[in-house]
Amino acid sequence: MMTTMDRGLPDDHTAKAALELAVRAPSVRNTQPWRWRIGDRGVRLYLDPARALPSTDPDQRDLVLSCGAALHHLRIAFAALGWSAVVHRLPTPADPNHLASIELVRHRPTPQDIALSAAITRRRTDRRHFSSWPVPPGYLGLVTERAATLGAIVRQASDRSRDRLVDTLRLAAEQHAEDPEYQLESAEWSSGHGTPDGVPAGSTPRLRAGDESPPRALAGAQLVDEAHEPDFAELLVLGTAADDRVSRLCAGEALSAVLLTATNVGLATCVLTESLAIPVLRRRVRVGVLDDYGYPQAVIRIGWAPTSTEQLPITPRRAVEDVVDPFDTAGAAAC
Repeated sequence: MMTTMDRGLPDDHTAKAALELAVRAPSVRNTQPWRWRIGDRGVRLYLDPARALPSTDPDQRDLVLSCGAALHHLRIAFAALGWSAVVHRLPTPADPNHLASIELVRHRPTPQDIALSAAITRRRTDRRHFSSWPVPPGYLGLVTERAATLGAIVRQASDRSRDRLVDTLRLAAEQHAEDPEYQLESAEWSSGHGTPDGVPAGSTPRLRAGDESPPRALAGAQLVDEAHEPDFAELLVLGTAADDRVSRLCAGEALSAVLLTATNVGLATCVLTESLAIPVLRRRVRVGVLDDYGYPQAVIRIGWAPTSTEQLPITPRRAVEDVVDPFDTAGAAAC
């Protein structure tokens, strides 16, 4: 898969261990739209345009967001393994798909590094209903703080802004239900087709009438959701001050930080980006929740999973060898 990094940098075993955690990052429809290149001084991250979803994600915002989440997962994994990542985002203007170059230097892991790294394999996208336990304000403050360190804002939708957001989420689901190209693309990336990508049927609950914030409708849903108590999930909107490619990449990193922090304290999460792919509805979220400041990049449901629910199965991922390109000597200095 790769040639050993020299000059005192991580060996093959360490690099592969970090990449195996990086590819556990969430991605739109589990497309896993990333490719990695290993040089003798670090790692480079590329967006794989072959994984694009023209109907679901027409401007590839979700693809970049997904790669940003994988980048943050990689940074956390390396940190827990004793290496700090120095990231150069969009270092090659002529190649917009070259999203980041990562240099590695020795680092003493902190308790936070270890805790967030351990959360990577426990995190799941939970599309089921959550419980009636309220989320402590301190936890919401913590995820907001972690996102802010990565250049993103997190705003809790409450009262009227929550009502507007819920209405927007429903409008998006209704609009896409009438879009045959969207429905075909959805079927291609769901229903448990036995491949290491796409959303398996066993992780997808059937939509129920009256769902406040429905996840994307996916074909072949098989997950049983028997929750009957009131759902006290909070709705958070993660946004950035700008809306260029680097801002979306940073938003993905912040999204990863929010999800791993929530997992570490025992909270369940589900990312909702469907409405943000429709310009008029994205504008509604910007005005209604972010007070016309910043650009919404993701909506996050966060709450407590009912104690009676079973743990969700692990969503499959492609093998590291399938997403890492051969050793890159020509571009090694760029890392």
